[in-house]
Amino acid sequence: MQYDRRKFISFLGKAGIGMIFMPHLLASCRSDQKSNPIVKKLSKELLERLKYVVLKNLNPSIEDDLVLTENLEYSILLKWGDSISDTDTFGFNNDFICFIPLNKDNLKDGLLWVNHEYADPLFVSGFNFSQYEAPLNYRTKDQIDKEMYSVGGTIVRVKEVNGKWTIVKNDLHNRRITGKTKIKFNWDTPIAGMHYAIGTHSNCSGGITPWNTFLTCEENYQDQYGETVYDEHNNATRIPSEYGWERFYDYPPEHYGWVVEVDPKDGTAQKHVALGRFSHECCTLIELEDGRVVAYSGDDKSDEHLYKFVSSEPQSLKNGTLYVADTLNGKWLALDWDIQPVLKKRFKDQTEVLIRAREAAKLLMATELNRPEDIEIDPVTGSVFISLTNNSGKGDYHGSILKIEELNGRHDSLTFVASTYMAGGEENGFSCPDNLAFDHSGNLWFTSDISGSAMNKEEKPYMAFKNNSLFVIPRFGEDAGKVMRVASAPRDAEFTGPWFSPDGETLFLSVQHPGDQTTDVAHPTSKWPFDEDGIPKPSVVAIKGDLILKMNLLNQIET
Repeated sequence: MQYDRRKFISFLGKAGIGMIFMPHLLASCRSDQKSNPIVKKLSKELLERLKYVVLKNLNPSIEDDLVLTENLEYSILLKWGDSISDTDTFGFNNDFICFIPLNKDNLKDGLLWVNHEYADPLFVSGFNFSQYEAPLNYRTKDQIDKEMYSVGGTIVRVKEVNGKWTIVKNDLHNRRITGKTKIKFNWDTPIAGMHYAIGTHSNCSGGITPWNTFLTCEENYQDQYGETVYDEHNNATRIPSEYGWERFYDYPPEHYGWVVEVDPKDGTAQKHVALGRFSHECCTLIELEDGRVVAYSGDDKSDEHLYKFVSSEPQSLKNGTLYVADTLNGKWLALDWDIQPVLKKRFKDQTEVLIRAREAAKLLMATELNRPEDIEIDPVTGSVFISLTNNSGKGDYHGSILKIEELNGRHDSLTFVASTYMAGGEENGFSCPDNLAFDHSGNLWFTSDISGSAMNKEEKPYMAFKNNSLFVIPRFGEDAGKVMRVASAPRDAEFTGPWFSPDGETLFLSVQHPGDQTTDVAHPTSKWPFDEDGIPKPSVVAIKGDLILKMNLLNQIET
């Protein structure tokens, strides 16, 4: 299928941040390097030198360090506990990252959004679950308050000065969104009797809107306040949580599991009910020619589903239709109470359908998938790529990357063709794909998510892969189509949230939960990033080097 890029969306997901900040070659199908403002900045000498940069495949590593392939180097931008202002500090277990320049004329000064997925009580609040037979009975309110503060997200201004990124402490934009922030629902009907929720947590991946606001996604929401489940007679039961926050804060489980939009200018936020409630890994938006938006999101749990929302109005995440994928037959099924008799039999109205989206999807016979996680749009073809991380219950230990081609390249189409783009396993050199990112040349980067409890264990199927890693599949050159490892994470950690700076010179990357198998703070399983206190700390790093420049720029020039 020939894809007309002139008719492509004016918003390209995590490959960039809207046309106003995008390199020219992603904005049209022209390949005239003279039109690229970034290329103009590079000297002929630098371009000549970069032509000889070779992409070297990094060997798997068990080293307790962030190991990079040749021609790359990293600096730590933010660590858990770092001060961003006189009142706020950087949260725990950073995940999704996104960057918006403050001024289109300066791509090296802007606002960074970082998710904070969950708190490890051992480090955050000093509570050791392994020391108690019934740990929830011994939790204190003060400990839970510390954990509530450590999740959510961070907005911080960052600048590149003399080639190094640094935070602008006490900037007026710097703030935290936490488990205690009041957030309204973008919906007319109350959710569990309320028009707002207290806090956001379980913030995994996310997205960005064409109007330059941040999207953060609530994934494993059941861990904090439990979940409401229903039997065959529609009788509800409250299942307790793993962390026991409801012991002191009895907030409804229905207030969590949503996509949250955050305005970077003032930190105001809203939860988007129309996008459905489930373990959102991400929310990847594209804008259609008429200004309407399409939002893709996966439910990160075994045997759950892939969704997309198609708005009925320009720039709306409220008015429209939520669909779930039947990948076997290539159909998008409407989760619409008004037109689906099977949903009317089970649910009282559309609001209940959206709150119980998982049940509704199964009633419509949507395809069960192997943990659909991150989703990205190929900026060249328009195809939709989805990480299916794994499903050990069905014998899929290594996962795959699914590709969806919407009919006629229209993202509001209701039919598509699904195929496996790349399967995990030793043959292809990776396992458990998680976060995806296309760079400015259309190369596909992705991270792996082998759990710490299974990593580097002889009896498990993951020994060959060693520590979690960052990979790239080049689009051009001798290594085109090959999976190349370019970075290895510290012990127990995973890389998350890869995001390229608008000029293509920096890759921002999260190093999440190093040392997460630790049961005694005095003897952590990782000490990265090697601070004086010897405690592992989730961090955001900025990766730079000739290889990043080559992948983002030279492929375009040579094409």
